[in-house]
Amino acid sequence: MPRFTIVIAAYRVQGYLQACLDSVLTQSFRDLEVVAVDDCSPDHCGAIIDSRAARDSRVVPVHQPVNSGPGQARNAGVEHATGDYLLFLDGDDTLAPGTLEGLAERLALTEDPDILYFNHVRTYWSGRTAPSVFGELLASAGTDVFSILERPEFLRIFAMSSNRVYRRAFYTGHGFAFNEGIYEDALLSYLTMLTARRITCVDLVGLEYRQRRVGASTGSPGEKHFVIFDQYARLFAFLDEHPHLNPLRCLLFERAVSHFLFCLDRRSRVATADRPRFFRRAAAWYGTHLPDGFTPPAGAEWRFAALARSSFARYREHEMATRAVSGARKAKRIARAALAVRGKRALYRAHRQRPVEPNLAVYSAYWGRGVLCNPAAIYYKARELAPHIHGVWVVKKSEIASLPDDIDYVIAGTRDFYRTVARAAYLINNVNFPNDVVKRPGTVHLQTFHGTPLKCMGLDQQHYPAAAAGMSFGNLLSRIDRWDVALSSNPHSSEVWERVYPANYRLLEYGYPRNDVLASASADDVRRARAGLGVPEGHTTVLYTPTIRDYQKGFMPRLDLERVSRGLGPNTTLLVRAHYSYRPSAALRALDEAGLVRDVSRHPRVEELCLAADALITDYSSIMFDYALLDRPIVIYADDWDTYRAARGVYFDLLSGRPGDTPGPVARTLDELIAVFREGRWCDAEAAALRTAFRARFCPYDDGHAAERVVRALMLGEDVTAQPVAQGRPDSRTVPSPHGVRAHGGALPPHTAQPTRAFPDRE
Repeated sequence: MPRFTIVIAAYRVQGYLQACLDSVLTQSFRDLEVVAVDDCSPDHCGAIIDSRAARDSRVVPVHQPVNSGPGQARNAGVEHATGDYLLFLDGDDTLAPGTLEGLAERLALTEDPDILYFNHVRTYWSGRTAPSVFGELLASAGTDVFSILERPEFLRIFAMSSNRVYRRAFYTGHGFAFNEGIYEDALLSYLTMLTARRITCVDLVGLEYRQRRVGASTGSPGEKHFVIFDQYARLFAFLDEHPHLNPLRCLLFERAVSHFLFCLDRRSRVATADRPRFFRRAAAWYGTHLPDGFTPPAGAEWRFAALARSSFARYREHEMATRAVSGARKAKRIARAALAVRGKRALYRAHRQRPVEPNLAVYSAYWGRGVLCNPAAIYYKARELAPHIHGVWVVKKSEIASLPDDIDYVIAGTRDFYRTVARAAYLINNVNFPNDVVKRPGTVHLQTFHGTPLKCMGLDQQHYPAAAAGMSFGNLLSRIDRWDVALSSNPHSSEVWERVYPANYRLLEYGYPRNDVLASASADDVRRARAGLGVPEGHTTVLYTPTIRDYQKGFMPRLDLERVSRGLGPNTTLLVRAHYSYRPSAALRALDEAGLVRDVSRHPRVEELCLAADALITDYSSIMFDYALLDRPIVIYADDWDTYRAARGVYFDLLSGRPGDTPGPVARTLDELIAVFREGRWCDAEAAALRTAFRARFCPYDDGHAAERVVRALMLGEDVTAQPVAQGRPDSRTVPSPHGVRAHGGALPPHTAQPTRAFPDRE
């Protein structure tokens, strides 16, 4: 029998659940079990739980047949619990290191009390943390063991489910369970506290209580919040049945009413239109349960008096008076901002008064760099399947000459731009539109993204100053609030996007439209791609794609490109693509002019480069996730992994060598890279096995129909889902490589230099 059972309820927390499980399973105190309850979550929570259970026998997976809410999920978890003590966690919270060890020590010292309370810290999506206000109260208990009648001040402890552990025999012996509806944890908190005979505390900050920007069960207004009155009515019915608890009635009444007022004052819980009705319910509850001798708490007398008189008008009058000064200051700030941009905003505002054009779509990619990436694939598929949708591209003036002849476009920031964006029914981008673009009702904003995240993104960049330099996270949040729909190419991305871009958009796991061409390419497509690049017949082509470094300026190749080129031999073409954010490199141009490399940094379509390449050398570029779809060799050259990881942060260990993490052989030095090619490890069976696992993890939906799914779902209103494909390929085939480098270490044809001859010994 384990000492602790940690019951974790999981629903729509795929971006946080891994961290929650890690925080428990890596505790120094190991005598535990985790009952992880998937509350019929529509995301990947169930798969995450099952995967962890397969790796750690301490995890007991439970899958609810229907979504029933956190209370019922916790109840289901208790039914599977075998530990001495129960601890409830939500799937987006974490335990601080050493928490269970500290709790176990205090339980032993106090001889197994019914309830042990501990402290918490609030962790916000912005990176801010805030300690609780209960540390001093918890510390005041010392090692005392008491009942609540002996220490009634402890009724003020935050009434939640996760800042305490219950002796399981006490909990189940009294038949405790969570009620349906929200605020169920407050009711159970008070009922257990009133029943327990032996309570103790420890001032240990063990719970990291996550404050999500969106997604919390209490984070959206609606009728569900009115259940709070029923929950507290049940508490006072319990008091009626236990008259010996009457000395606590006034304090519990104050706690209940304060909770009502807390909800009333938050638009995230009670919408403006619902406030009068909520107030009337609170006032009725107040009159029904008011105890004899009750005195309102200091500082809140006017609030309680308004409830006692059932006067929402009086409540609003006092509320407006206290906000007058801050409101005036805010009005001045708004006026100054409007004055600075009134001309542009007036034009844009006028266009927004006109009706939305239901058949107008605006596309943009990489801040107006052209017809590219996922938006381009969607655009061309829409022309095929939804020709009634007129597509217009937003581009920079410098890119006009590079546009195809039949593209309709507007230049960013112009009058035409604001007129078009103001009336478009669809806004489709792989980054973001400018901050001043307004999301109109009845329009659809699709965020396609443009890569799978290895490096930290979005709000996670707050922890890495080099990556976040010059970035406004406030503006970022305003931009993502405009999103209605976002694309994901794999479950890993889904977990990350949900956490680092927290907003109320819908996530579509459709794969990446730009990869449709890779999934469906033929031998002729490959030949055309190579011919377009001028690759000589019979050459093996290696593509090198280093990513950007936040800690350095300008493109500085991590490789000795001249040595690599000469080592690969005369029958190999080395394509080099610097990150698109870098300016043209004079050193790279010189190598190109010398015939040692081909500088393809400004090639408009990275998909064509992938098709043309027999192998990929990269470091941390997201191109590896796309290239894996082709089932061709990938070599990781990571000479600055430790620096990069410290400066930018990463989501998994690319260099671990574990299947699913590493797509092929890894080199940390140039000599190691030479050995990878000289010894043939770049395309042997071990490399193929790693590649297969990597492809299965990161390319499950890329079957050649991602763009079609997007168009059918968004523009044609069809109900569309994507099914995972075998090993990340629609038919388990391999897109042909010109020189026979295949998934299972197939030999190169006679006219191509064998891998063991690359980088000959004389090098």
